[in-house]
Parts: sequence; structure tokens; C-alpha cells
Amino acid sequence: MKGDKKIIYLVGMGPGNFDMMTDQAIQAVEKSDVIVGYTVYVDLVKDHFPDKEFKTTPMRKEIERCRMCFELAEEGKTVSMICSGDSGVYGMAAPVYELSPEYDADIEICVIPGITAANSGAAVLGCPLNHDYCVISLSDLLTPWEIIEKRLKAAIDGDFAIAIYNPSSHKRHDYLKRACDIMLASGASPDRKCGYVENIGRNGTSCKVCTLSELEKEQVNMFTTVFVGNSHSEIINGKLVTKRGYDI
Repeated sequence: MKGDKKIIYLVGMGPGNFDMMTDQAIQAVEKSDVIVGYTVYVDLVKDHFPDKEFKTTPMRKEIERCRMCFELAEEGKTVSMICSGDSGVYGMAAPVYELSPEYDADIEICVIPGITAANSGAAVLGCPLNHDYCVISLSDLLTPWEIIEKRLKAAIDGDFAIAIYNPSSHKRHDYLKRACDIMLASGASPDRKCGYVENIGRNGTSCKVCTLSELEKEQVNMFTTVFVGNSHSEIINGKLVTKRGYDI
């Protein structure tokens, strides 16, 4: 019950639409006194929880957002930190846990899973992740590009299907092309089947299937998730399909 515990819920809100939030996520937010999040994410859910207090920070203020949650919890408030997709997949769960030793040990941290872009985007395209797959972010804000390149090469070498997060931004407009070049140089066929989805689960959702050589020339934005099939993936009736197993 409220007030009995100091709780921070790390809530994965899914891709954006309220109907793609899980019941568990909705219940966590309803139990909370304060909802904390990136401004864009808060705006997506604000109307559904009109009686809640909301606090926001802009992009690149993630640590301040985490500290805000702890400070509110220390005041005795139940807090939900909302995150796009799943808070444990390129989300806020890790920094909250990393900061937790600095705060009251009685604060309980509870991770509430959400539908991440790899899953929601795959559903739009068909089933590109139906066999072994990996998830790689092209953002080098916190990960050196040399590590990202190493992981792309390893994914091709292992013949994984790949979900690519953060494929582009204003400052990284050519990163998807660079990634495609790396995959092609690592042995991926130019005809390898791919696709991408923009604005997953939000207004203006769009998708496209293509080959790797075509993907190399595409311009995408930061709200896009890219999918690269394995060597046996196919485009069937306009959908990107990765088989459950390899043909013998």
C-alpha cells in the first residue's frame, strides 16, 4: 500500500500507444504518486493518468532523472520512472541500480517489463527475429564505435538476425550506411533481406522491406528500428521472414 514502502518502479511503457502498455505497467503507474520521465514519453501517457504528478527532464539528462526518482522516494513518495520499450533494454534500469548505493537502502527498485522495439517492430515487418538474433545499438554516446563495429562483424560471422537500435540522428546521419558497409565487408550478401519500421506503435507508423544493398542507401531517423535477416531470411508476401531453422 502507498506509504508503507519506498518504491521506484522502472516502467517499460512499450512503443508508445497506451494499448501496448501491459496491465502490470499500468498498475504500477496507478500505484505511484509521481511519474518521472523524458518529456516525449510523459506526453504519450499523461492524458491517461490525469490525477498524477509529472516531472520531466530533456534528452541527455538521464542521471538527473534518476536522482530525481531517489529524492522523491526518500520523501516517501511512490515513483514510476517511465521508459520507452523496456527499461532494461537500452533503458533507465541500469543507471538507477548503479546510483542506488548512494541512497537509502530501504528504497525498493522494481523493474516492470515492457514491449521493446525489437519485438514490436518485428511484428510490423512479419517475423524477422524467429531464429537466433542479437540487438545492437549504433549510438556511440556511451559505447565506442570500435566495439559497435566488432559486434556487427561478430553478428554476421555468427549468421544472426539483427535488430538495430538508434540507427541515425542529426549528428550520426551516416551511421546506418557505415554499419551496412561493415556487414557487407564481413561477408553478408548484398541481397540479404532487411527491413525497417519508423514510429513503431505511434501515429505515422511506416515500414519497408529491402535488401542490404538497398538499406545502405536509405535515410532513416532516430525513431526507426532496423532489422537485418540472417542468410536464410526471405521476403514472403511483402513480409520479412526468418525461418525457425535452417534447411537441411
